[in-house]
Amino acid sequence: MLAVNDLPTVIANLQDWIIGILAAVATLFAVIGFARYMTAGGDPSEMERAKGAFKAAGIGYAGALLAPWFMTVLQDILGA
Repeated sequence: MLAVNDLPTVIANLQDWIIGILAAVATLFAVIGFARYMTAGGDPSEMERAKGAFKAAGIGYAGALLAPWFMTVLQDILGA
């Protein structure tokens, strides 16, 4: 039979998953941005696309850092 965890355990597990996914996607965007920047060859449009990827990576890392705070707010709302 499947055992059901209590709400705080489920929220903690969800927090770990969210942080991991956000960090992984942000790292992917950072690598893409770096690759575009290195292969731009002075092309301004490609440099702007690389900067956009770096911005997306920064937003992803900020989201990963703020995920524990969001989950705390969620716990407060749910009363867990």
